[in-house]
Amino acid sequence: MAQQVGTQTEERRVFGHPRGIVTLFLTEMWERFSFYGLRAILFFFLAATLADGGLGLPKPTATAVVGVYGALIYLLALPGGWLADRVLGARRAVLTGGVVIMLGHISMAIPAGGQVFVWLGLGLIVAGTGLLKPNISTMVGGLYAEGDNARRDAGFSIFYLGINLGAFAAPYVVSNLAADGRWHLGFGAAAVGMAIGLAQYVAGGRHLRGAGETPGHRLTPAERRRFGRVAAGGLGGAAVALALWAWSGTFTIDRFTVVLTVATILVPIGYFAYILLGSHNLTPVERTKMKAYIWLFVAAAIFWMIYDLAPTVLNDFAAERTDLRMFGHSITAATTQSFNPLLIMVFVPVFAALWVRLGSRVGASQKFAFGLFMIGVSFVAMAFAAQLAEAGRISVWWLFLVYLIQVFGELSLSPVGLSVTVELAPLAFRSQMLGVWFLSFAVGDAVGGQTARLLAYMSQPAYFATLAAIALAAAAVLLAFARRLRVLMGEITA
Repeated sequence: MAQQVGTQTEERRVFGHPRGIVTLFLTEMWERFSFYGLRAILFFFLAATLADGGLGLPKPTATAVVGVYGALIYLLALPGGWLADRVLGARRAVLTGGVVIMLGHISMAIPAGGQVFVWLGLGLIVAGTGLLKPNISTMVGGLYAEGDNARRDAGFSIFYLGINLGAFAAPYVVSNLAADGRWHLGFGAAAVGMAIGLAQYVAGGRHLRGAGETPGHRLTPAERRRFGRVAAGGLGGAAVALALWAWSGTFTIDRFTVVLTVATILVPIGYFAYILLGSHNLTPVERTKMKAYIWLFVAAAIFWMIYDLAPTVLNDFAAERTDLRMFGHSITAATTQSFNPLLIMVFVPVFAALWVRLGSRVGASQKFAFGLFMIGVSFVAMAFAAQLAEAGRISVWWLFLVYLIQVFGELSLSPVGLSVTVELAPLAFRSQMLGVWFLSFAVGDAVGGQTARLLAYMSQPAYFATLAAIALAAAAVLLAFARRLRVLMGEITA
């Protein structure tokens, strides 16, 4: 027993936290470095001409590809969490996912070989992130004893800082390496970042205190065989369907993104229908809360539809329409992707204190409505900026203002969404509902990626104004029904 106490004392050397938090902090920081580094330049690479080393896709198609790429990452977080819980354990899932991500970036960094290595790389990154992303968060929680809620919350705050540090540094580093068509250097930097994260994850494994070591609900041998057959059949069926589609001569990247977008929308529709139309021993109160949650889910999807246009439409606007100088120094267009994580790090403490101060006077539906309102206002600002840019390049500080407004919206909606998802989840689905919350990101990313097609039919100011109107209208509807939703959610009485 004395030895155990001594071990725990040794492990709590980092501001009172288990030393494993440093291992997971650095793993997530470097994984996010690789993810946001790629995301910052992916649109430009896809849209660049073949002569400039890109794929030469039309901009609407490039935007749609980035959208479904983001959507698939969030979709695969569901099976990634299941695999960890039933087969691998969170610790092995994170390691496996990190290796697959690194291989994906290496595939994209190969300077020869055409499109094959690009699509292979993106597929590997999607699969690896689906394994790593949900399970590393689970491991953070597993570092702390049951009931140590205050310290666990603080640990997640440290972890969240790692996410944003990686997201802040990556666009600047990767985009400068990839300048002038040196795409393989940018993709290679993302691979190196993931490799560093993996190396310190393995080296620091002894500090993880067994977190995620074994699956929480391991499959029986019979279940593993059945899962293997189902997985092989599903993957084989998908491969055959794609092969037949390609053989028919009607397959295009454009059509493929549309199919994936439709599939992404159908997943949450099917899931909510499964919950509400089946029995599952749900109480009347749980059913009522789920109906209220669908409103918030749709609101979140609309928010992410606009918010996650940052690496595509807004990135392109930065390159084509702004004077990329700040404080007398030139920056790359992709460096504007660092504005968001910087502002998040500044304002997270402010909003955390604000919600504590407001207490129960402001409900989740009102916070969601404010988030939608702010994302709408940000695109009103973009409409004005685009109008000014028709006469010539405008200051990049316009984009800084837009990202500032969006961060106010994100901090009103995103952390609140995680909390309300857990609060409203039926008992039978509690362990799955955080995955359902991430489906709102997937739907928003996929649909948002398709909206760029509107630019073939309307001007940029009209495009931004249209999306702003959708968000503001949704905010108004949500605010109008806020009291009713608070009653359905059990926040207040009728």
